[in-house]
Amino acid sequence: MSRLFKASVIENRQVIKNHFLLTLHPLDNIGKPRPGNFFMISVDNCLDPLLKRPFSIHRWLGRDFQILYRVAGKGTSILSNRKPGDTLEIIGPLGNAFPSLRSNNKIIMVAGGLGIAPILGLAETINKYRPLCFYGARTHEELLCIDELISLGIEPVISTDDGSLGEKGNIVDVLKKYLSSQLPPPPRFCLYACGPGPMLIALSDLAKTFNLKGYIALEQNMACGLGTCLGCVVNTTDGYKRVCREGPVFPINEVIWE
Repeated sequence: MSRLFKASVIENRQVIKNHFLLTLHPLDNIGKPRPGNFFMISVDNCLDPLLKRPFSIHRWLGRDFQILYRVAGKGTSILSNRKPGDTLEIIGPLGNAFPSLRSNNKIIMVAGGLGIAPILGLAETINKYRPLCFYGARTHEELLCIDELISLGIEPVISTDDGSLGEKGNIVDVLKKYLSSQLPPPPRFCLYACGPGPMLIALSDLAKTFNLKGYIALEQNMACGLGTCLGCVVNTTDGYKRVCREGPVFPINEVIWE
């Protein structure tokens, strides 16, 4: 089955300032994406911009799927103007996904900012395990998907940099306080996380401190999404790996932050 397909825009709705929820209907049969997978999307049918843009799968709706994105440059600005009925060329699903849970572990999901996009999709597949969710953003106005998490029976622990909602400060510090409060012997936790680089670096250090296992989905600029251009490599304990092919999900203790 070819991974190149076209999809029509069902909805492209602004959810908060500069953030949009894009719902797409594939015009061909595609493989079912899993949380952590991504798509390379042509934001327009013209040659400028030439390259497709990577977007993680937000939610799979049985046939249609959703992308949650932020307008951050020319490409996403063009995408934000796509209307229902417009057709986009897409490659995917690509990359690997968050691994299945070992049932004897307690899940902790950690999201920073737009990192909630794949984390919500993951939550929908594992909510029967009653995962914990720690979610941080710069301000309460940038928090997304809270109602969707609650509808799954997940009450997120929230922090904001400005203290406008939840605890004031970054979410990794909040998680550290929670882990420190657990009476010995500590439960067996497994982390699943996505967010900006500084958050993932701090989370990796925390995982070492508490001897935690887990997986992180990296946010990386990509040119091809297929592993040929080598433009998205990261250093790991097993040498350099391509985020688009060997990732974007990596064991939390494997990435070497430089």
